[in-house]
Amino acid sequence: MFTPSNVLSLLRLPLALLFFIDREEIRAVIVVLAILTDCIDGYVARRYQHTTRLGAVLDPLMDKFFVFIALGILFSEKSLGGWEVFSMLSRDLALFLFGLFLLLKQNLRGYNYHSLITGKIFTGLQFTTLFLLSLHVAIPSWVYTSFLALGCFVLAELVLTMKTHVENR
Repeated sequence: MFTPSNVLSLLRLPLALLFFIDREEIRAVIVVLAILTDCIDGYVARRYQHTTRLGAVLDPLMDKFFVFIALGILFSEKSLGGWEVFSMLSRDLALFLFGLFLLLKQNLRGYNYHSLITGKIFTGLQFTTLFLLSLHVAIPSWVYTSFLALGCFVLAELVLTMKTHVENR
């Protein structure tokens, strides 16, 4: 369980909690550290053959935890509005809807989870936006609109690749 890559993923938990510190330079460093742990954990796991099923779940879970906490803090400070938070969580809504679809089709257990190209782009844009927001840089509305579009692309990618990722029973 405590492989180096899983420990790197778990580091995003205390980093998220440190986001409560209301100083822009500290928050910017926290986001950079979250980005680095997100980039390095997968590389370390593959490079040293430490890939685990737990790590495959833990990495995106810690990403989501970090982003949810940071967005919640920025929303409570009124740095972000409701629609901006919603747009930055549109991928998670897409994943929820897809999971609900699999549950209704009784394919949830047979689905072979995998990373998505659109999901990686979405995460990169999320972390970049959080970094800029930490520095109080104004984010244009088209960026939030692009989150909504990417959320739709995530859902489309999930649906289009579903047949290749559902194991035969």
